[in-house]
Amino acid sequence: RLAQFLYKKGVMVSVVNPLSIKRFIQMKLAKVKTDKSDAKAICEYALVNEVSLYNALTDTQSECLQLFRLLDTYLKQRTATKNKIHGEAVLGVPSKFVHRSLVRNKKQLDKEVEAIESKILSLVKEDQQEQLTLLTSIPGIGQKTALFLIVVTDGFSKFETASQLCSYVGITPTIRESGSSVRGRARISKVGNRKLRNLLFLCSFNACKHNKACQEVYERIVNKGKSKKLALIAVA
Repeated sequence: RLAQFLYKKGVMVSVVNPLSIKRFIQMKLAKVKTDKSDAKAICEYALVNEVSLYNALTDTQSECLQLFRLLDTYLKQRTATKNKIHGEAVLGVPSKFVHRSLVRNKKQLDKEVEAIESKILSLVKEDQQEQLTLLTSIPGIGQKTALFLIVVTDGFSKFETASQLCSYVGITPTIRESGSSVRGRARISKVGNRKLRNLLFLCSFNACKHNKACQEVYERIVNKGKSKKLALIAVA
């Protein structure tokens, strides 16, 4: 939000993964850590690495991301309310007033969730109808995942290659080796968009059932003795 605000005010901005700057400061073996020293280190990082300038979000993208954040909030509240209703039901003498209040709250949350999902769908259809149609035609990719993919990538215009998108999501493998004897297990980096990574992982379950190409990838990895979870990550 700050980057978007500064960009609209005409300020040149760069958005960098904070972990990159943290590692840069650690590499310098700095003994002093203050706001002033951190600001200087960030400036040095920008000069050394020639960081790219921030690309502003489109108005549609900005609104959709706000809607997704609000949707997540309401979904969590609805789940908590459902659990509360169930918890009250198993009590020996549940309060009718409490039960009615919780049911009203859940119905209101249902309406809000439906309204937000409908608004996101209409906004994406206005700008990215073709992308939405293509994504939802892929077995295993549901509408919710397709919408979020389109919004966060601006219709995939922010990435030139599939590997760049994988890095953004955080599903690229990380391998740690030392010499010829010490080898760590390969893991995904998890340095990326957690929500999108989780959505794609969930989609991989359906993809393995209904998408022949994904099913072949899954079976090939499992047949090599790898874990089913690793195979699902590869499908994602």
